[in-house]
Amino acid sequence: MADNLIVGLMMIVACVVIQCIVVSFLVRTLVGMERRQTIRATMFGTTWILIWVTLIMMAGNLLQMALWAELFIVLGEFEAFAPAFYHSVVNFATLGYGDIVMSEQNRVLGGLEEANGVLMFGLTTSVLFTVLGALMRQAWQTRPGRDT
Repeated sequence: MADNLIVGLMMIVACVVIQCIVVSFLVRTLVGMERRQTIRATMFGTTWILIWVTLIMMAGNLLQMALWAELFIVLGEFEAFAPAFYHSVVNFATLGYGDIVMSEQNRVLGGLEEANGVLMFGLTTSVLFTVLGALMRQAWQTRPGRDT
């Protein structure tokens, strides 16, 4: 079990690194767009930014799920990627269907992946909330008839 804890914690660290790189990319991109004044607080502009940020953050989460799936294959829990990925998605999203159960030897990794998923979806949500807040502030500051 100690081996699984170490492997699981290493996976969590790798996933945190991946998501932090994704967040850093988004921050740099959005700050650059703000400096060039290419972000518009219009309905279309706000919608486009939120869709873009959501999809990029989700891509980071999917990459992490795939990484966990590959670990499960390496450990011999699955022979093919599709069932390993399905199991990983269920764990990462904390659904825990239980229709596929890993061996007792590696079962703790499912719980660690779930903890990882909670953290990463929390980070995704906080980034979306921060971006939405910035867009709302920009819309408020640029609204017609605003007293300065």
